[in-house]
Amino acid sequence: MKTMKTMVDPMDDIARQARQGSVAAIIQILNEKLANSGVRTRAMFADGALQLLCEAPKIEQLEQASLVDRVRQILERISPRNVRRVNINSRIVREQQLLWLEEIQRNPEDLLWSEEITLARGNPVQRFFEDRKTARALKVVKPTPSPREERAKRQFWRGILGGVSFSVLLLILGGVVYKWLQNSQVAEVENTTQVANEAALRGGGASVSTSPAATPAATSAASPTPSTDPFVQAVRLAEQTAREGKTAKTSADWLNLASRWQEASDLMAKVTAQDSRYATAQDRIQAYRRNSEAALKEAQRLR
Repeated sequence: MKTMKTMVDPMDDIARQARQGSVAAIIQILNEKLANSGVRTRAMFADGALQLLCEAPKIEQLEQASLVDRVRQILERISPRNVRRVNINSRIVREQQLLWLEEIQRNPEDLLWSEEITLARGNPVQRFFEDRKTARALKVVKPTPSPREERAKRQFWRGILGGVSFSVLLLILGGVVYKWLQNSQVAEVENTTQVANEAALRGGGASVSTSPAATPAATSAASPTPSTDPFVQAVRLAEQTAREGKTAKTSADWLNLASRWQEASDLMAKVTAQDSRYATAQDRIQAYRRNSEAALKEAQRLR
């Protein structure tokens, strides 16, 4: 007989992610708590603080004192990790803007008001026991697998190993092609240098000396490395998130995907207008944002 799995309340998992500092989880909890007042929120981390935008159709729904007090109570009850400063902004709801933080910083007069608060530190002992309680709730007893499940598991791992082997083969082939292209470029530079030297000698001038290694080095110095290039980071994160989206099943899975799509969109927003990939980045900002919103809707549907 198989052991039944323990069911986990999706809200408990969302609360756990919010305590760990997940922006998407924090937004979902705030929106649920403020839904009765008609207030919707958006948030992101910037300048060492949680930047929060509260929007509603009417001014009276955004009364500063009461709204700030409610937001403070909700956030202090969540007690998100590494979040102390919160900058609360409010304005009448308008068509959704992907780069809303840049917009309100550029046009602060559009805001009804803005206030920065500091969250009180939670009781570390209480937080420790809450984290342990959540961890126990998330534990499940694995059922004894049937022969059919064992067979499916073996097939799965064979597929994984086959995929890994194929990926390694592609990497090796890619390395060979890259090396060939690199050698071709070096040979082309050397041929160009030789022709220039021969022309200079025929004309009686000084020879032209160009180091093949200098050109790639200069190019590398002028360009950001992949680890610091926001465009590359965003693309890598988007590809990884797209792969994980194929196996997402629970509300918590989709909530995590929504947060990662939003992070990829924020990284794309850091690409400057001087970058040759700026137009592509602007297009992907919107695409990643739509993916984040779709994942949030799926998370809410599965609750």
